[in-house]
Amino acid sequence: MTVRAREARDRRPAIAIITDPEVVSRHLEDAAHFPGGHAQAVARPSTEGEVAALVSGSPLVLPIGAQSSLTGGATPHGGFILSTERLNHIGILDDGRVHVGAGVPLSILQEALARAHRWYPPVPTFAGAFVGGVIATNAAGAATFKYGPTRPWVQSLTVVLACGCVLDLVRGAAITTRAHGWSITCAHGDRQITPPSYQMPHVAKCSAGYFAADPMDLIDLFIGSEGTLGVITEATLRTLPEPPAFAMAMVTTTSEEAALALTRELRADAQSTWATKEPNGLDISAIEHMDRRCIEIIREDEADRRSEVLLPADAEVVLFVHLELPAGSSAESLYDEVSAALGPMAPDTPMTRFCRVLDRHGVLDRTELAMPGDKGRLDQLLALREAAPTGVNRRVGIAKRDIDARIEKTAADMIVPFESLEEMMKIYRDGYRSRGLDFAIWGHISDGNLHPNVLPRAFADVADGKDAILEFGREAARLGGCPLAEHGVGRNPIKQRLLEEMYGPAGIAEMREIRKAFDPGGVLAPGVLFT
Repeated sequence: MTVRAREARDRRPAIAIITDPEVVSRHLEDAAHFPGGHAQAVARPSTEGEVAALVSGSPLVLPIGAQSSLTGGATPHGGFILSTERLNHIGILDDGRVHVGAGVPLSILQEALARAHRWYPPVPTFAGAFVGGVIATNAAGAATFKYGPTRPWVQSLTVVLACGCVLDLVRGAAITTRAHGWSITCAHGDRQITPPSYQMPHVAKCSAGYFAADPMDLIDLFIGSEGTLGVITEATLRTLPEPPAFAMAMVTTTSEEAALALTRELRADAQSTWATKEPNGLDISAIEHMDRRCIEIIREDEADRRSEVLLPADAEVVLFVHLELPAGSSAESLYDEVSAALGPMAPDTPMTRFCRVLDRHGVLDRTELAMPGDKGRLDQLLALREAAPTGVNRRVGIAKRDIDARIEKTAADMIVPFESLEEMMKIYRDGYRSRGLDFAIWGHISDGNLHPNVLPRAFADVADGKDAILEFGREAARLGGCPLAEHGVGRNPIKQRLLEEMYGPAGIAEMREIRKAFDPGGVLAPGVLFT
């Protein structure tokens, strides 16, 4: 089918370029601390016309948002940095959708939606991430279990191509098959695009190169493309009415088997609630997991004391359960329900059902609750949850400073079908232990998406950890999963190799052809996805 690109609105012949070394230096590293960041200048366009002027007049451009990438994908390697921070308009539409600039942080988006009694559910863990970056990586997070990743929430995109022309993409308007493909026409000529032929894994999270389906919507090619096909300047997103009441439960178990059994039942109950729309059903949007080594790190760093959260001495696993409750639920009434949950006259409510599940698994008295409206307690539980990854990152930094400057963060981001998670957990542990590595594992257990992290004691641990991660990726694929779940590929050599192992040389060749068709000069995000 034929898709026409238009000239950019308000196109300007020049845009202010900032070459001040101090300003440029603030943008040379993303959250992955990927080495070697360098750039000539920074530009902060505020219109699609300014974006078009920059990309069409520059040899190399890296679009960035909050630079919260964990893959090096937002670390510049020469050329110009295009910051989207001034593309920050928000417009809430009459049908509940929101039209939003690529530079809007998710936290600001949620605040604007709250004023209109709406919300955007599929947010990743970091609320400071920009909308454009979230779309560019098909970001996912804890609530993917219920709400899915970013992709199905994106209804339209405006994308500036490397030639400076603009595509306005509306979901459902540019669907084609592999037999026909798309013909993109603009002032600079026609280009033929064929949807990729490789098969993507059927799991909740997949941030692994260009999307593939047959038939396929053109908008989906840009979601997850990591800025390599065009610069996203604005999007229209679906939203939902005012959110339910939220509670969080922290549950400790004495074994991994017990944690998996509890998670299995909670997942099944939640999925039944969604299917039947049972008003008193148990509704859970996410379950997160931390293993024994995470608990040790929390204790070593005294994060449990600072959070005023008791972790029993026999705790092997910590689960954080995100509960959705009827709107208007009060903490007082919910505490009453908890008190009565096991009695013969207990009301049939989501909270009493939750307590009964916990009791059946022998963990009711090992549970801490943050009820709706109790922001103080919720913040304490969230701080405890973040203490493990923070503690790991701090230890990696100390090892890099004190032991070997070549030491770097060595971790995986993999997902398997939940039915295979127990086997995958064993693969993680056996793979690291057989190499004599210290490690910690946490993540989104309700999705089957965990992050096994190495705690390096020498540079050799980094090399051995990377070898283990390649092994894990092959095993995840064998189990029907994806070795690149929610963080993307970026510039990370191990992730780029995992991408090639997922799709093979032929699949990467298809991606290269698509990229070349949109950006023949290799202007956008060079070195991202593949070199």
